[in-house]
Amino acid sequence: MSTAVVTPGVPRPTVARRRRGPSLASIRTYAGLAVIVVWGLAPVYWMVVTAFRDSDYTFDTTPWPTHVTLDNFANVFSTDAGNHFARALVNSTIIGAVTTAIGLIVGVGTAYALARLQFRGKHAVLGIILAASMFPGVAVLTPLFQLFTSMGWFGTYQALIIPNISFVLPLTIYTLTAFFKELPWELEEAARIDGASRRQAFRMVLLPLAAPGLFTTAILAFIASWNEYLISSQLSNDITQPATVAIAQFAGSKPHEEPFTSVMAAGTVVTIPLVIIVLLLQRRIVSGLTAGGVK
Repeated sequence: MSTAVVTPGVPRPTVARRRRGPSLASIRTYAGLAVIVVWGLAPVYWMVVTAFRDSDYTFDTTPWPTHVTLDNFANVFSTDAGNHFARALVNSTIIGAVTTAIGLIVGVGTAYALARLQFRGKHAVLGIILAASMFPGVAVLTPLFQLFTSMGWFGTYQALIIPNISFVLPLTIYTLTAFFKELPWELEEAARIDGASRRQAFRMVLLPLAAPGLFTTAILAFIASWNEYLISSQLSNDITQPATVAIAQFAGSKPHEEPFTSVMAAGTVVTIPLVIIVLLLQRRIVSGLTAGGVK
């Protein structure tokens, strides 16, 4: 058994003590995260709780589900009450899918040109795209209404899809431009040396590498189109209205009653697809958002 020799006049070596419990910085970090999570999810939680609550107890402030019923969801899909929510969901899916597809087709080519090609007025084009994304939708509502009415497009799908494309394109172009800039030039140059044209190099080399960015951009564009309300509320009719407009026109199960619980049930139904998409594809979304930021 060995013992430490203590020399007179020499201080004993200090032994590092292990920290017990979380540090103050960790506590602040987790407290901030908790506040953000509660702030973001509390409205969603209350929407779900109200969706399952009986309409006679709409204003019950109990923070957990009480007087649970499924009548609100039945009323949402009841055509007898004048609600055509199932058709509105189909309309939202069609509008969102077409808007996303066209936005990606146009946005990919534009983003590649802005990221890879050198031409006069390149920065001016980027500035115009940025200005278009900052333009308020309410300012173009009246001109669009007059234009589509004179063209006979009022209440048609194209009257809802074309404005959505104009709103989605700036997001698509800016996201993909940043992504294409970070792709290695050497791969494209190697394909060109091997005899591929610029179009072939883009289609066969760069486009597969840009798949995470394309995937993320498609999801963001679809969500933006799915949530659009302002233009759709003025340019749609009973046949083509999307889910956001249909919710605003809900009728209650009782006369002269504001259908708060039915609206919450419809909001829950509309939110479920987006939540499922994000949860299933969150890794692809994160990788697509971060892949364009590092080389």
